[in-house]
Amino acid sequence: MKMKLNISVLIVAFLMSVGVSAQVDRSKMPEPGPAPKISLEKPNEFTLKNGMTVLVVENHKLPRVSYSLTIDNKPMTVGEKAGVESLLGSMLGNGTTNIPKDEFNEEVDFLGANINFGFSGAFAGSLSKYSDRILELMADAAINPLLTEEEFEKEKEKLIEGLKSNEKSVDAVAGRVGSALAYGKKHPYGEFTTEETVNNVSFGDVVAFYETYFNPNNAYLVVVGDVDFKDVQKQIKKHFGKWEKSVNIDYNVPEEAPNAQYTQINFVDMPNAVQSNISLTNNVDLEMKDDDYHSVLIANKILGGGFNSYLNMNLREEHGYTYGARSSIGTDKYAARFRAGAAVRNMVTDSAVVQTLKEINRIKTEPVEQDMLKNAKAKYVGDFVLALESPQTIARYALNIKLNDLPDDFYTTYLQKINAVTTDDVKRVANKYFKTENARFVVVGKGSEVLENLEKTGIPIKYYDAYANETKKPEYEIEMPADMDATKVMQAYIDAIGGKDALDKVNSVYMTAEAELQPGVMMNLEMKKTSKNQSMSEVTAMGQSFVKSVVSPEGGYIVQQGQRKDMTDEELKEAKVESSPFPEVNYLNGGVTLEKIENVDGENAYKINVGENKSLYYSVETGLKIKQVESSPAGSQSVFYSEYKDVGGIKFPFKIGQTAGPRRFDFIVKSVKVNEGVSDADFD
Repeated sequence: MKMKLNISVLIVAFLMSVGVSAQVDRSKMPEPGPAPKISLEKPNEFTLKNGMTVLVVENHKLPRVSYSLTIDNKPMTVGEKAGVESLLGSMLGNGTTNIPKDEFNEEVDFLGANINFGFSGAFAGSLSKYSDRILELMADAAINPLLTEEEFEKEKEKLIEGLKSNEKSVDAVAGRVGSALAYGKKHPYGEFTTEETVNNVSFGDVVAFYETYFNPNNAYLVVVGDVDFKDVQKQIKKHFGKWEKSVNIDYNVPEEAPNAQYTQINFVDMPNAVQSNISLTNNVDLEMKDDDYHSVLIANKILGGGFNSYLNMNLREEHGYTYGARSSIGTDKYAARFRAGAAVRNMVTDSAVVQTLKEINRIKTEPVEQDMLKNAKAKYVGDFVLALESPQTIARYALNIKLNDLPDDFYTTYLQKINAVTTDDVKRVANKYFKTENARFVVVGKGSEVLENLEKTGIPIKYYDAYANETKKPEYEIEMPADMDATKVMQAYIDAIGGKDALDKVNSVYMTAEAELQPGVMMNLEMKKTSKNQSMSEVTAMGQSFVKSVVSPEGGYIVQQGQRKDMTDEELKEAKVESSPFPEVNYLNGGVTLEKIENVDGENAYKINVGENKSLYYSVETGLKIKQVESSPAGSQSVFYSEYKDVGGIKFPFKIGQTAGPRRFDFIVKSVKVNEGVSDADFD
């Protein structure tokens, strides 16, 4: 079965023009005005007897109010029970011991409000006329959560399913391994959750975690909106004053792992990867209160903090390796790191690594151009001033000052310090924090396609599995049985799906399937094939046809977004071979070659080449087809086949994964009909 998707994304740009008088001299760049003078109103503040600090920002522009609860516990490790915190967070906010779950959620919906909880805080928002009731519901959910074993089992199952769905996610593996190697698996920021650790968690563990760590000892409640300070103070004392202070439990945050001793590549092999995730990283000692903070912001903005940054202009604009390359740097009193990287095509993984190093060394050795420096500053000034329009910003700034031990004038002098950053400052902090000489490139990709060229970079390579355990270099040469050939592979496939006698009785196949294009929007596939070299496939979404392909003995054409294109003689010749319900029957007559055995998603498969640009993969163990890859100048496109089911004595794949650029769509087959539902009119 063959299907090609060319999904276009339409971007609508809104342009605004501003008229100016004819007297303006456009040959001269306007002189920048003085930096805006920042005056921040200090929120009202009080502290409850249980230790919870409350910050209130009155804003009467809209009749709304929001409550943000932050529990500022030190980072902690939970070891073999990692996931207990996530389970607690998912269970909180689903009713209270006073109000059942359904009644709780129904009332919140009726009031047009929202309440969300996590294991380290909560958020609630509503119209201000309902403020007292929403605050009461939020406090009740925090103080008297409805934690039941039934809900625990449901959330545990959901968490495990989520972990399983991420097993083959390149980005998920890259994030997990990158954090584990940077901080160490026993550090709170490097620890990760697995199916095994989740299964170690009991309902009692979740209750104990709540009682120990979800308390007002280190809590901050930020109130923003159309409220009166005296009224809201009474409400909070009434509802949250019941929250009992717990015994303080002191513990040490483990030291993070040291930086790499030398520049190196830490490689994770993922045979299913259609592109590589590369990320250079090193730990940094940087907090918001440090003198270097504003200079680092500007340096990172120039390196990889925006579209016109060094990294993006090189990897995306100049070389076309990626859709976007970025860098970031953390600020944390416990541990933080610098990162720079991108998701790139397999064939340019090594080049992207080299060019990333080049751009980081560039900012460390070459003075940044004045225009680049001015633009970076202007971006921060604009974003800062714009953010001040939101009352939530004022509250967040006030909370930041408390949580990060910042001076009271930190934000009133923010723009002044941004504008004071010099070219020398950028170069100095780049050398101090962008430690390429002690950094690791975490590269997650398809080793059989990228390792050979990565080795040519001369950068030492260490190998890890998907859970950051050091391992040996993967081996890709799998011994081929001496008597195996392409014909035997084809025959094994035909036998596996039902046998040639059963296939010869098939005159037509009609299949329908659907995949999620985006949340809530389904993409539908309809495919028909006959033994008379006829085929029709169409992909639709939102009531519109994306692409339709028709092949018949008389000719073939493709209609894409209303535009019809007739197939060339060469395209038609290839399409007719594929139009058979079972092309492998045709391949028995030759025209295909057996290349090697290759690992596909953990399963050994025979790789069969069909011409120069197409490869088919058949499981060594089952004989079933599990993958197809087609190459073109625009890149490669993969189709994955799985979940075979019997229909009328013949096995068909009921899950078909289709790649389209960096995305993958999993089509779930809804129906397969053999020798029914197809007529010659379908191929006109």
